[in-house]
Amino acid sequence: SLLAAIAAVTSRIDFGPLVACTNFHNPALLAKQATTIDEISGGRLILGLGAGWNETEFRAFGFPYDRRIDRFEEAFTIIHTLLQEGAIDFDGEFYQARDCELLPLGPRPKGPPLMIGSKGPRMLRITLPHVQAWNVWWADTGNTPAGVAPLRELVDDAAREVGRHPEAIERTVAVLVRLPGGAGRVQGSGRDGTLAPLEGSPVEMAEVLRAYAREGIGHVQLVLDPITLDSIRALQPVLTELDRP
Repeated sequence: SLLAAIAAVTSRIDFGPLVACTNFHNPALLAKQATTIDEISGGRLILGLGAGWNETEFRAFGFPYDRRIDRFEEAFTIIHTLLQEGAIDFDGEFYQARDCELLPLGPRPKGPPLMIGSKGPRMLRITLPHVQAWNVWWADTGNTPAGVAPLRELVDDAAREVGRHPEAIERTVAVLVRLPGGAGRVQGSGRDGTLAPLEGSPVEMAEVLRAYAREGIGHVQLVLDPITLDSIRALQPVLTELDRP
């Protein structure tokens, strides 16, 4: 897979899917694959998980779209239990993992950190007892730091309801960035196309990213437009600016 290739040719970066749709995978096998990639990378995988949303993808791949959250709940139970405890005996309506052990275990005793990509109340109730991070897409924040607070409060309240301290769950957000050559990237619902991307001078872009940090965001995923090697190189001055005290 692409993640295995990234694990093999890098040595410092943390990486992972944003996010893996559990409904497209056998959950026990997905847990095993995650452990293998975490081993190859020396413990750098972040496993982002979600229930999926794009019905067209489900139809194209031949997976049922109905009862997505019910299916996710069973899959997530298998995945987090195998990664965090090493074994499970599970017989559900949608998935089975009978007398299943995760051997050999990966480089981290509790597996790679889990990140949930959702703001739905039921999804948060299912996942927040077990994940280390949550993520929201740039369309959900309006692609601005000002849009973070309502979602942060929503997730913090949900964390307290399931007995977790909000600070124990890292807050992350995707940010759409337009770089030279970008023509406008639309993903998700139609409203995404009306949102202004982050762009400007390195100083201006760095200041916006600092504003996300002031809103309690500990990690940002930059969604690049265009997705090219030149775009990655063009970010270097922004990163240099962020490193300034």
